Amino acid sequence: MTPIPPPTPPPTPPRTPSTAPSYVPGHGLLTDRAVVITAAAGAGIGGATARRCLEEGARVFVSDAHERRLARSHEELAKEFGDDRVAARPCDVTDETQVQALYASAVERFGRVDVAVNNAGLGGTANLVDMDDEQWTRVLDITLTGTMRCTRAALRHMRGQGSGVIVNNASVIGWRAQKGQSHYAAAKAGVMALTRCAALEAAEFGVRVNAVSPSLAMHPHLVKVTSQELLDELTAREAFGRYAEPWEVANVIVFLAGDYSSYMTGEVVSVSSQHP
Repeated sequence: MTPIPPPTPPPTPPRTPSTAPSYVPGHGLLTDRAVVITAAAGAGIGGATARRCLEEGARVFVSDAHERRLARSHEELAKEFGDDRVAARPCDVTDETQVQALYASAVERFGRVDVAVNNAGLGGTANLVDMDDEQWTRVLDITLTGTMRCTRAALRHMRGQGSGVIVNNASVIGWRAQKGQSHYAAAKAGVMALTRCAALEAAEFGVRVNAVSPSLAMHPHLVKVTSQELLDELTAREAFGRYAEPWEVANVIVFLAGDYSSYMTGEVVSVSSQHP
């Protein structure tokens, strides 16, 4: 007897892009906390995080390697939230002297550092076979070693306090392979490993270290370094059919920085709707 084949399932309807949800208002989650954020100028994740922390009641020390853009961001935030709650200092995270000066200035201004958000990173696209040592080293120095320098500086201040939170910015590309991204993927995977190891050490003196791992958060710099074809392809992989708004990633950073995540350390939290 010939077996009857199972019925053919109906075709899956195409996903339609959803719109971003309404902006979430502040709830005082970081009231009076002193926060240091690198790469915080402009409209990317760092800038969104600075704004979200201020909306949650924090005092924020913003930093960026781009002095002119940093000055504009500082002026805008200070005008909106008050000069007493916003400070700024340029910092190139590849320069240990500048990193130390950033944290010394933050402590001088606010008396302490309660939260450090290490957001600085550099991407780009190049196949490994065509990549030179300078391209590799530049991405690793900013994205991984820069995060290490800032994590180390924050830990040295927080150890004496016996408290503090560090949130590093990783990427899902540290888990998932993508052509042309070997340097960036290696750096972000390193940020994840750094986060886990530093968390075990920092737990001894009451400091938590976690990371966010975004998939695709749209901002002007990403558009400049990524082709439209690749952006369309990455967007199509997202379950919601859209990229994340930078503030949606910032919301998760705020969660990790605040008391609602008090039992979490050494974790890498994916901020993604990407499907296989």
